[in-house]
Amino acid sequence: MPVPVPDRRTVVLPHQAGPVDDDGCVAAAGPPAGPAQASARPAGAPAAAPAAGSERADAADGAAAGHPAAGDAIPGERTGHGAFPQDLTLLLIGADPNSPVPELWDGADHKVRLRTARNLTEAERLLTDDVHCILLDLAPPERDTRDIRDTRDTREARAERDERGPGDGCDPGDVRGRGGARGPGEACDPGEACGPGDELDALREVLRMAPAHAVLVLTSQTDAERAAAAVRVGAQDYLFRDELDGAVLSRAVRYAVERKRADRAQHQLTESRMLAQENARLERGLLPTPLLEGSGLRFAARYRPGRSRALLGGDFYDTVRTPDGTVHAMIGDVCGHGPDEAALGVELRIAWRALTFAGLCGDELLATLQKVLEHERADDEIFATLCTVDISPDGRHAGLCLAGHPAPLLARAGRPPRLLPYESGGPALGLLPHARWPRRRIELGGAWSLMMYTDGLIEGRTGEGNQRLGQEGMTDLVSRQMASGLRGEELLDAAVTEVRALNGEELTDDVAVLLLDRREKGRPE
Repeated sequence: MPVPVPDRRTVVLPHQAGPVDDDGCVAAAGPPAGPAQASARPAGAPAAAPAAGSERADAADGAAAGHPAAGDAIPGERTGHGAFPQDLTLLLIGADPNSPVPELWDGADHKVRLRTARNLTEAERLLTDDVHCILLDLAPPERDTRDIRDTRDTREARAERDERGPGDGCDPGDVRGRGGARGPGEACDPGEACGPGDELDALREVLRMAPAHAVLVLTSQTDAERAAAAVRVGAQDYLFRDELDGAVLSRAVRYAVERKRADRAQHQLTESRMLAQENARLERGLLPTPLLEGSGLRFAARYRPGRSRALLGGDFYDTVRTPDGTVHAMIGDVCGHGPDEAALGVELRIAWRALTFAGLCGDELLATLQKVLEHERADDEIFATLCTVDISPDGRHAGLCLAGHPAPLLARAGRPPRLLPYESGGPALGLLPHARWPRRRIELGGAWSLMMYTDGLIEGRTGEGNQRLGQEGMTDLVSRQMASGLRGEELLDAAVTEVRALNGEELTDDVAVLLLDRREKGRPE
């Protein structure tokens, strides 16, 4: 048998109103009336109540009225008059299926669909991704605030309450959900909220159930305090039943949807900022603190990760002084630029410091570090280059080990900087299982500067072509700056700045530079 379709309660928004006819009636703007409109209900006739849990605006009903069907809309397309997406869907949650919510048309003459649910169980079933806004009808103060979850008849509940004696239900001194004090022997309704905060439990449940949806609450004009509390709990806005019409609801829904979208965007931005701050603190904590007390050496370092907005890259360095007075310095580079490479670089640095304090040096230390690398790397093709220097307690000579890493730059007093020998170095860590890394003795002299660096400093371009700076270009660059009197941190700052300027843009590779200076006693700086 045919299913009767309820009459439609249509509210024409102000911008859609047509001219006033001779009888004082406003003609609705839009397409000409179809056959279904000729049988519209008489003025003043009560609106047909929608069935609970059903949509009151189906495609056939909209087409019969001369309005486009829901399927004709382009998903995600925005309409005129500001904000409604086409096929806007509202979900009304309330114990009263005859809640005074007018039907709406959006600015592009598309009907707004309204789904109704008597309780949260039905609402959870009807809450789909195409719902844009939830209208929660809060129970009036004289009615049990949990009727939205429990639809038992109020009078029956009150009768059951009257049959109970003292001690059943809430304690005599409890406060009603409506705010009144309870006298001795008076218990609360079976489902009644027993504290003032429980009146909004239904709203809290809706917010928990639909964290991504805009929520409006409906309440009576005499219950403004609870309406304001609902906004504090998390609703986007509230509406009074007594003043509800199409224009008010249309504006409120637009505002709620846009405010929820803005709130979510702000929340995501705040989370991103907090995560970035936490990562920055973590990365700063992973950078080394040199342990050179009592060595008489001056230390300076500069570090620039190649990753955008990162503080830590695959390059790593460290400097420590062991109890026998020897100063150990190290700089390395894990292939790659991601967070995994940065984490592996930190592991190698910490392992190097621990092994150094344990007394390992030279080939034995590098062989152990290679085992650490082999166990910790995510891929067998990942390798790391390394340069280690151990400076004698008197500071006049040192031992050098190279594992596929560029040789350091040494500047002695009264002599131009020069690169230390590279020929005796071994392969990078992680390439050959049984590799060896011979230690070469280097004479330093009384006063010297030793600069250790990663390949990011020498692989920048020197112009518009593909020519790289290289080790020779870097040596000439540092020589000019030292001749102008730059030392320590000023020298490193100037060197990195000039390399970036020659490259014409930010360097894409990680850059780490470490500088150790020794001055003879009595000699001016």
